[in-house]
Amino acid sequence: MTEITFLDYLVFFIFVGGVALFGCSFYFKSRKSSAAFTKAEGSLPSWVVGMSIFATFVSSISFLGLPGDAFKGNWSPFVFSISIPFATILAAKIFIPLYRGVNSVSAYHYLETKFGYWARCYASICYLLTQVCRIGSILLLLALPINKMFGWDIQTIIIVTGVVTMVYTLLGGIAAVVWTDAIQGIILIVGAVVCAGILIFGMPEGPGQLFQIAAEHNKFSLGSFGASLSESTFWVLLLYGLFTNMNNYGIDQNYVQRYMTTKSTKEAVKSTMFGSLLYVPVSLIFVFIGTALFSYYQAQPDLLPAGTKADEVFPYFIVHGLPTGITGLVIAAIFSAGMSTVATSINSSATIVLSDFVQHFSKKERNDKKDMKTLYLTSLIVGIVGIIIGILMMQVDGVLDAWWTLASIFSGGVLGLFLLTLIARKPNRAASITAAVAGMLVVIWIALMQVTSAEPAINGKLAIVFGTTVIMLVGFLLTLLFDKKCKCCCKK
Repeated sequence: MTEITFLDYLVFFIFVGGVALFGCSFYFKSRKSSAAFTKAEGSLPSWVVGMSIFATFVSSISFLGLPGDAFKGNWSPFVFSISIPFATILAAKIFIPLYRGVNSVSAYHYLETKFGYWARCYASICYLLTQVCRIGSILLLLALPINKMFGWDIQTIIIVTGVVTMVYTLLGGIAAVVWTDAIQGIILIVGAVVCAGILIFGMPEGPGQLFQIAAEHNKFSLGSFGASLSESTFWVLLLYGLFTNMNNYGIDQNYVQRYMTTKSTKEAVKSTMFGSLLYVPVSLIFVFIGTALFSYYQAQPDLLPAGTKADEVFPYFIVHGLPTGITGLVIAAIFSAGMSTVATSINSSATIVLSDFVQHFSKKERNDKKDMKTLYLTSLIVGIVGIIIGILMMQVDGVLDAWWTLASIFSGGVLGLFLLTLIARKPNRAASITAAVAGMLVVIWIALMQVTSAEPAINGKLAIVFGTTVIMLVGFLLTLLFDKKCKCCCKK
């Protein structure tokens, strides 16, 4: 059924096993204190943190999904990457100095200083719900291509991958997560470049044939530049990317926690710029692979079984089109991308539980020993729940799309509150709550439109854009209104 050789298995297991053992080696450093476990005491090199940010951004879904989208369509998925520099500049100028100034490992401590604990609690719960489902989603979506490549049982892949990742994350803390991310990111880039090179020089009539076939089928297009809000036009994708990346770099605990692992604000900015901007050319390689696969199999149609789905073309090429040994390396790269995402979610979730709930509500005096127990226990629970969710998702059709829609609702609300603090220095609490509810209702309305209408008037990707904008505007206007009323009452 497959052409996987002993050498491929050897390369795969050596890499995955080596990464796990390397992660476990940080146990003696991470166990020193909760600060070491959650932010490595701010001692990590900027290039390592940068590679970790890159690896966190790239999941195994990106590795396989982008080529699949480009294979069946064009380069429109790359528009999302074009928005990254804008979001990164905003993070470097505003968010990173803000978080470093607050000096809290929690991304949501800042919300409490502006709105009260309700906002911090709301954001943290939304984050935790997103992360446990994210773990399950990544484990399942990672298991599917691995199942097709190796023929292994999907449930077994989910459990083994989850347990291995959970063990080195639990033992090594954030230092293990960041350092293994860096290694995994390097292997991922190498794997992508090798695949692109083999496709370019594997064309029957040379590299020129690849570009000729792709151009004839308009494969290099960035999509429509029309003004429609219902289609995935260039502008819709650009707006979606801008708001989603503001959410990632501005309020996502996965990224904010990394800002705190460097020695200074300058180092944090440097690592963020490096890691985020690195994704732009790498994502271009991914979409190029999809286009190259289209030309490769157009020129040699007998090499691809009839009826192969777009998302399955790249996995098929990895198994049947790559040289021995390289196949194992690329599968390890895909696997490592998934492990990186899961490890990040486990560690950041444990950090949020400790900082935003346990330490906040604890009436007894706490010490590092108790905090470390909380971190270990929470990491274990989050990992197990994620594995269980991944297994449960095997039984349900369409649950992933439904969950990502719900995740968009949560992130839209939290991002809107953060941005509200930038345009209103002292936002009114009642105005903020009203604005958050209004924004979430707008996002829910757009999400329901995707389900109930055959031709929705607004593209589902714009949910976070409209929801966030409504929260900012309503919150700002109501704050002005309440302040005016207050001043009028004071004069009387």
